[in-house]
Amino acid sequence: MWISPEEVLLANALWVSERANPFFILQRRKGHGKGGGITGLLVGTLDVVLDSSARVAPYRILHQTGESQLFWSIACGSSRKEITEHWEWLEANLLQTLSIFDNDEDITTFVKGKIQGIIAEENKSKLAQEDEDSGKFREAEVKMRRLFGMPDEEKLVNYYSCSYWKGRVPRQGWAYLSVNHLCFYSFLLGKEVTLVVQWTDVTQLEKNATLLFPESVRVSTRTTEHYFSMFLNINDTFKLMEQLANIAMRQLLDNEGFAADHSLPKPCKTLKNVSALKRDLDARAKNERYRALFRLTPEERLDGHTDCTLWTPFAKMHIVGQLFVSNNYICFTSREEDLCQLIIPLREVSIVEKADSSSVLPCPVSISTKSKMTFLFANLRDRDFLVQRISDFLQRTPDNLWSDARDLTGHSASSSPGTSLPSSPPSSGAGGPQGRHYSASLPTASQGLLRIYQKDAPEDLGPKATKEKMKEESWNIHFFEFGRGVCMYRTSKTRELVLNGIPETLRGELWMLFSGAQNEMATHPGYYGELVEQAMGLCTLATEEIERDLHRSMPEHHAFQNETGIAALRRVLTAYACRNPGIGYCQAMNIVTSVLLLYCTEEEAFWLLVALCERMLPDYYNTRVVGALVDQGVFEELTKECLPLLYEHMQDLGVISTISLSWFLTLFLSVMPFDSAAVVVDCFFYEGIKVIFQVALAVLHANMDHLLSCSDEGEAMTILGRYLDNVVNKQTVSPPIPHLHALLTSGDQPPPEIDVFELVKASYEKFGSLRADVIEQMRFKQRLKVIHSLEDTAKRSVVRAIMTESAFSIEELEDLYVLFKAKHITSCYWGGSSEATDRHDPSLPYLEQYRIDLGQFSQLFGSLATWPCGVHTPTLAARLFRLLDHNKDGLINFKEFVTGLSGMYHGDMTEKLKLLYKLHLPPALCPEEAESALEATQFFTDDTQGDEVKEGGDAKGEADEKKEDKVKDYKYYLRMWAKEKEPKKETIKDLPRMNQEQFIELCKTLYNMFSEDPLEQELYHAIATVASLLLRIGEVGKKFTNNGAKKLDATSALAVVPPGPLATDPLLPAQEDSNGEGGSGQSQVCRALAEAQLETPPQQTSDEDVKDDTSVSSYSMVSGGSLQCEDIADDTVLIGCGDQRRGSSLDGDWSITFEQVLASMLTEPPLVNYFEKKGDIRANMVSCRAQRGVERQMSSSSDHELAHHSV
Repeated sequence: MWISPEEVLLANALWVSERANPFFILQRRKGHGKGGGITGLLVGTLDVVLDSSARVAPYRILHQTGESQLFWSIACGSSRKEITEHWEWLEANLLQTLSIFDNDEDITTFVKGKIQGIIAEENKSKLAQEDEDSGKFREAEVKMRRLFGMPDEEKLVNYYSCSYWKGRVPRQGWAYLSVNHLCFYSFLLGKEVTLVVQWTDVTQLEKNATLLFPESVRVSTRTTEHYFSMFLNINDTFKLMEQLANIAMRQLLDNEGFAADHSLPKPCKTLKNVSALKRDLDARAKNERYRALFRLTPEERLDGHTDCTLWTPFAKMHIVGQLFVSNNYICFTSREEDLCQLIIPLREVSIVEKADSSSVLPCPVSISTKSKMTFLFANLRDRDFLVQRISDFLQRTPDNLWSDARDLTGHSASSSPGTSLPSSPPSSGAGGPQGRHYSASLPTASQGLLRIYQKDAPEDLGPKATKEKMKEESWNIHFFEFGRGVCMYRTSKTRELVLNGIPETLRGELWMLFSGAQNEMATHPGYYGELVEQAMGLCTLATEEIERDLHRSMPEHHAFQNETGIAALRRVLTAYACRNPGIGYCQAMNIVTSVLLLYCTEEEAFWLLVALCERMLPDYYNTRVVGALVDQGVFEELTKECLPLLYEHMQDLGVISTISLSWFLTLFLSVMPFDSAAVVVDCFFYEGIKVIFQVALAVLHANMDHLLSCSDEGEAMTILGRYLDNVVNKQTVSPPIPHLHALLTSGDQPPPEIDVFELVKASYEKFGSLRADVIEQMRFKQRLKVIHSLEDTAKRSVVRAIMTESAFSIEELEDLYVLFKAKHITSCYWGGSSEATDRHDPSLPYLEQYRIDLGQFSQLFGSLATWPCGVHTPTLAARLFRLLDHNKDGLINFKEFVTGLSGMYHGDMTEKLKLLYKLHLPPALCPEEAESALEATQFFTDDTQGDEVKEGGDAKGEADEKKEDKVKDYKYYLRMWAKEKEPKKETIKDLPRMNQEQFIELCKTLYNMFSEDPLEQELYHAIATVASLLLRIGEVGKKFTNNGAKKLDATSALAVVPPGPLATDPLLPAQEDSNGEGGSGQSQVCRALAEAQLETPPQQTSDEDVKDDTSVSSYSMVSGGSLQCEDIADDTVLIGCGDQRRGSSLDGDWSITFEQVLASMLTEPPLVNYFEKKGDIRANMVSCRAQRGVERQMSSSSDHELAHHSV
């Protein structure tokens, strides 16, 4: 490529001149290409180790004038081809012009200006993202693609100098981390190491330090382990690896590929050695930590953060911490954990102003809210810029959002029905006012179910009620001191109040506050009501499951023993299924939502469910409960660390995996009395998932002695079940509700009661050191294991489902599945003809989840098929694809894929010929014009069954119905229905007849199949004999079939009847001479087709008439090699491709059957041997897997002349 002219003082140091003229010199770097000796070997090694090859290309062009010792580097190239193109351009365009100049300085000025102009023109066409990347980084990206054979779609994120341990020997080189691959390249003293690992294949990623591998990263796949060490900054490298592996796991989980974020703020200057993708990933990591810390929505994007102090009026002191600003929030967290946290939505901000600076309070900023709270931040480094950014965000904040003001009863101030519910057409049969399913007048729209069913109860003046009043008063004092609503100061005092129990009257409000659901509800007014109206009229799988589980949701509670509670639960679950079809509905959601509805309004319960499913419990409630399985693995790891003796015993019993899933999915709501589990949920909404782990560990610790003495899984389950059944909330004021779990007792002694507050307190005392960031790290580790385990399960399920229908072995099917899925995944990030979401639907059965389109199928067919057809292979692949694509959606699943291959590899001669025969009939031949093919079949005999192969008994059933017009009894219809449902095995008699055009296509395919066979000549002789015989059979059959049909007119006859023997064709001798032995075999096929014509047209003299014949003369030109197969395919043979095409007017009466084709083939031993020969699928799969490796070897072989060719 052209580069900006740079001075070069020593032109011959480490370089060899290969071409020269008076103005330019073309040089090759020592150590590249052939020769070079020891010097070249050392230079090549140093280039790799020191990354010189990323900056210094192996070829360059220098500009020199006269006797000057100063050179200018103007171009460089990674291959001889590239640099030669530049050299030739200079000779053709500049040499003559430069000879006119008299002054050397003018020559140099002209050359530099010309080169810079060329570079400017090239830069105009480059993408903006590429322009952001530094020149050095772009060169490294080009080098990566060249070394590893990657397409332009593969984007490099970053690259690092490191050592790769091959055995006990470290190989110094460079690791390239791209979006989809981990690559490593090393070249030391002539030894080359190339490694490529897909992120989707990574099963474990660890950072460890051992004596053998000091401070190293271990990357594990299913088959091997790779160790990398000697990183300059191993922590940053490992974090980036984790991010990329996470993106790959997300792709496997829900087909969510990586999409670069082009809306990042551009840096003020190009960052050295940092790509735009690296900045993107760093920003994503910061955003995720920010959102998790403050429980914000997934759309929130961090704009920046800075150190500062916050004045806390409750403590009368300044607290040191960090201020975060995003597009909708200003947040603060103290440097000391749990000291103070603050969230200020911009929708609540009324004034932002700079206060007066002083020595005590330097650079302060005051922020006032609509709820009359004022927050004072100081010690801000760039106060003016901060105030300007906040002002910019305030201008974009809508003014019509709800206020977060709440009354003392804890219910949100709702707007009028007209503003809270956007207009939508009323649904028929709706039960609400104005024909709506949901309106503000519903009881559950303004208060929770618990309050509805307790409003008429007499006031309780007992000790429990008194304690509840004291709790409420403590919270009211806290609100007065620390603020109420979303802008409340959250301190260690808040945490203490949560652990002591949230009053039932405030539970809904505080759940909304701590979970962040209040912010989402405030920014989406009317959203829930609109969703309800959309969802209630739908009938989906999710709604059917919801209806089935409605009456199983806390049936012991009187709030769900009537239609009010059931209807509210139905609306919330159905609305969420409509909002998130990817999750839809999952069992356990009904139990959690029931408890939410007891304490919250319908809309609040909906947004709490959103917060649970999409932020606080990610991936818990999808079809494969991946999140719960991941946390189950984390729980096992925590048990191993905290309770090692119990862990070993529980592993032997297999209990942990059995019990923990229900604990995590329902937050203990299904295994504890609900008023006790509600206390755990209080802590969960404030602290997050760490509370669930703490309580689970505390339950195991409390029962350790009993569990260690268990001898089987059932006994352990009994102990834990009995313990959790008797966890009670002695402070609840709600009437006692029977717990439907079986009361498990042993002997006559009633089990002791456990106070839930004591259990929670014990969990904090013993296991309170758990940190959220440590849990996230453990989640990542377990996510790799869980998703790969699920993928293995899917593979085994698919193989079991089709192993009885396929002749392939289990190992072969598993290998085929891996290739099939790899092709799908590759197409997801390197492009495909269809959307990735269309090709992968996780909600489908395992057998149908992954699907490939025609382009991907053609690539696999070319590698795995036993019928190589040269340039005709893509055409044959397209026909087989159309034949396998039964539902005509342009995609085929794994079962259909295996069906097509199984016939080729394991079918007998009859099966293989039947498949080949079908590939030359509609729909495989020409699916877009099935009507024309149907018209052609009307000339066939009565035993033809249409243009598609009938696999059921549809046609026969219709005929039977027409035979009898009388009323039939129900038994008859039952028999007919059973007969139609019976799978009917296709026989050779069911295949439709083949017309003349289709037969010519079959002959062309056979010719292409045989062209690469060792017995090519014998096969040509055989197929010539068979073709001649079949053409005669078709002519004879035509006479008997038509039996007095009207003769075609002279014009159509000229177009239908082929010409005379092709031996007179003047093209033929030249074809034979040019093709040698192959040509003679081809000409025999042509002569056979020609001599088989039994009728000769009375007139055929003009050149146009000869050209009009497209049956045999066109075939002869194909066989003679004068035309490519694709050219003929477009011009001749496909029947049913439009009424105006000449091929549609061929001899419509001529036809043959499959039995005739089979019988003719059996007369020729070479053909019998060819089709009876078994294929080796394993060898083809090995070559298919090695195909990428071969491409990389071609681009990174030890011969450096090849190594630097552009890909």
